[in-house]
Parts: sequence; C-alpha cells; structure tokens
Amino acid sequence: MAEKTFKLEIVTPERMVVKQEAASIVVPGIEGSFGVLADHAPLMAELTIGEIRIWDVDGHVSRLATAGGFMQVSGNVVRILADSAERAEEIDLARAEQAQKRAEERLNTERESIDRARAEAALKRAIVRVRVARGE
Repeated sequence: MAEKTFKLEIVTPERMVVKQEAASIVVPGIEGSFGVLADHAPLMAELTIGEIRIWDVDGHVSRLATAGGFMQVSGNVVRILADSAERAEEIDLARAEQAQKRAEERLNTERESIDRARAEAALKRAIVRVRVARGE
C-alpha cells in the first residue's frame, strides 16, 4: 500500500521554496516543534526560528532553515508562509559561521547601545543556518 501524502508549499516574500508531495513534516512552532502527516486536522500555527524537516514517500529528508512565519493545514494541503526559508544546499556555510561569530561577539560586548533581542535573534538564525548546512 502506498504511503499517504499531502501537498506542501513553502513560500517566502521572494519565492516559492518548496512545492511537492510530502509524507510528513516537522516544523518549529512557537511552543515547540511538531509534526504533520497526511489527513491532519485543520490547523493554523505560528512558526519561529528553527529547522523544517520534510520527508518524501521514499524516506528522503530535506532540511530547511527558517526565520519563522505561519503554517496552515487544510484539506491535505500544508502551506507555510515563511519570513525566510533556505534549503541546506543553498546556505553558504562560511558566511553563516561568520554571522554566528559576529552575533556572539555583539552579545559579549558590554555596550548598552546594542539591541539584545535583535542580537539574540540574529545568533539563533545563524546557529540554525550552520546546523542545517552541516547536516547536524
């Protein structure tokens, strides 16, 4: 018997990142990561900075780094409207590592002028991009 699938679309303001049939997906929700399978109940969820993992019917896993957004599940279709989403192979690892280093240095300064929340978000994004690019 063939594994059940659903239609998956991941869109950013710039482009359609993913449009495929999927067997399952795990996303970074604001209250923790969660998964979706075919025939899932209707759902709206806010996403946060983290990794999206997609399994196809052959068991192959695709990994993406995201900076958050929203997900809608309805009628065996999952739509993610992401602030940003990058496939592992699209991430420049050296650039991501430099961004992580800069964010860490910025957070380690004693200046009051830095926006700590913004710097922490930049660090989280960089760490996720590095992990996804390395396949960790």
